[in-house]
Amino acid sequence: MNTDSIQPVASTSAPARRVRPPKRKTRITIYLDDEVLKEFRNLSERCGTGYQTLINAALRNRLGGPVIESGVA
Repeated sequence: MNTDSIQPVASTSAPARRVRPPKRKTRITIYLDDEVLKEFRNLSERCGTGYQTLINAALRNRLGGPVIESGVA
């Protein structure tokens, strides 16, 4: 029997694990005035961006931090 044409079987190793990106956000509980939350939710529906994203952008803007584009005009 000629074994020259037999291909070696590739070793079956465990699949590569996905590397998680560094954690950049923290889950918190916060109390907001009903009117404030209502306005952010209304704005969210008008512009198609999540209300939590809008609140984060407003806080970031107030603090003078780097503004991250969120598609809000």
